[in-house]
Amino acid sequence: MFDDHSDSLREIARSHHLVTDEQDAEIWENHLSSGKSYAALLLDSGIADRPAILQAVADALGVPFYAAVPGDVDPEVTRILKPAQAHRYLALPVALDGARVTLLARDPFNSSAVSELTFMLQKDVEFAVVDPDLVEAAVIRTYGEPAQSSMEDLLGEFETGEAGAGDPASEADVAEAANQAPIIRFVDLVLQEAVKAKASDIHFEPFEDQFRIRYRIDGSLYEMAPPPRNLAPAVIARVKVMSALNIAERRVPQDGRIKTTIGGRAIDLRVSTLPTQFGESVVLRILDKTVVNLDLGNLSMQPDIMEGIRELVNRPNGVFIVTGPTGSGKTTTLYSALREVNTEDVKILTAEDPVEYEVEGIMQVPINHQVGLTFAAALRSFLRQDPDTIMVGEIRDLETAQIAVQASLTGHVVLSTLHTNDAPGAITRLIDMGLEPFLISAAVEGVLAQRLLRRVCKSCRTAFEPDQETVALLQVDPIEIANKRFFFGKGCPECNKSGYKGRQGLFELMRVNDPLRELITRKSPTLVLKQKSIEFGMRTLRDDGLRAIFDGQTTIEEVLKYT
Repeated sequence: MFDDHSDSLREIARSHHLVTDEQDAEIWENHLSSGKSYAALLLDSGIADRPAILQAVADALGVPFYAAVPGDVDPEVTRILKPAQAHRYLALPVALDGARVTLLARDPFNSSAVSELTFMLQKDVEFAVVDPDLVEAAVIRTYGEPAQSSMEDLLGEFETGEAGAGDPASEADVAEAANQAPIIRFVDLVLQEAVKAKASDIHFEPFEDQFRIRYRIDGSLYEMAPPPRNLAPAVIARVKVMSALNIAERRVPQDGRIKTTIGGRAIDLRVSTLPTQFGESVVLRILDKTVVNLDLGNLSMQPDIMEGIRELVNRPNGVFIVTGPTGSGKTTTLYSALREVNTEDVKILTAEDPVEYEVEGIMQVPINHQVGLTFAAALRSFLRQDPDTIMVGEIRDLETAQIAVQASLTGHVVLSTLHTNDAPGAITRLIDMGLEPFLISAAVEGVLAQRLLRRVCKSCRTAFEPDQETVALLQVDPIEIANKRFFFGKGCPECNKSGYKGRQGLFELMRVNDPLRELITRKSPTLVLKQKSIEFGMRTLRDDGLRAIFDGQTTIEEVLKYT
């Protein structure tokens, strides 16, 4: 119930006296550590029942509360929404009073859905509160199952010319084509399919004789049935219209955002366009809060590494760095670490390029190079804002590195990312940037290297005996793995025949202690730092990968690919 709105629910529970301060503190701590929603924990505790919580939400939002879905709604009222709209927003009209329409919604907090429906229906829309678990069934009961307008049907329309999608000649033609109903339906369906498949990115790629659309799922790209090539300008223009970009400008890259509702959930999409030889390439990054659980306990890391990170971010000062390639989950780890210290008595500032997830209680600053707001400029300003903890999206240059170190030495905890292959490599990278070794040894408290690799699908996981050549590639003693089991995914409908479903993190945590500080000050090479860290108990990425293989979480191929 209201899983995406734990911060709002907490405020409502406190302001409506559903909980005491002690009960609230206990539930909130449980929420942060377990990842369960505040509402679920409030119900589990027995402190408040479902009707009391829903009534408090309705009072806080200033909207009506319905104890149940009415069974006798006038058909004239339900006809206000089309079936596709009802399923998209998971909302059911129950009352019409002049120009004012009341809808029961699964997510009454979704203000962007209220705005969109107000514009579409040309009425004053309000979302009433009812048990969210009842809404979807009521929508299906009233409007039938969602129409499975398949991609094949839509593409068939285009190919037979029914959709009227010609190759637009002028800017006016492109703008007109972008607002045609079939193009709108096509783009909406691409977004719905991507969210349903838990994709992280959607790629629209025009080539000379084809228009390719690909989804990135669990780190790998999958191509959908390609639409006709002449759809490319209209589809790309439609995406640019949705993200409020200039559709007439096709010569320079543009960045934008789309906030939309899919399946009753508010979804945020980051949009990037790039002019290419055959038209604009567009990539949408899907930022779905319900998929990413910003909690250290949900990042598949070992307990000793989790405790190590908690200890590092709770120190009074120091620099904590997360390293790894693009798309390895560095930002998710940093957000999860910040949630550990995100309490009322801690001031947290972040500089990000761009802000990926909005987190309650944290001041987040988007970097804007066009007006001179770089990481270094933001970081310099942060020090005048009296923060306790600072997050810098990335240390890209010497100036940013120097200010980050200075901030840590003056009593701040600084979290940031770097692009290096392993944890000890971060030290060498900072030295290469021009930072003095004695400053690095004084400021850096820990470095976490990480990778994201695909999990074996649990539905089709199968044990097997690897051959000697594969075992040799792992560079382990055959005696060590004599009694170990290895797994692979055969491929099934559950995992789209890939053998993998979901992703698994590998982690390598280097704690900087006095012997390591001495080596850093002497500019010791990465290999020496690595060997000394292993002596003090650091598990390498490869070692963590072997553990994941033996636990049946991933395959030999994935570990060899990423370590």
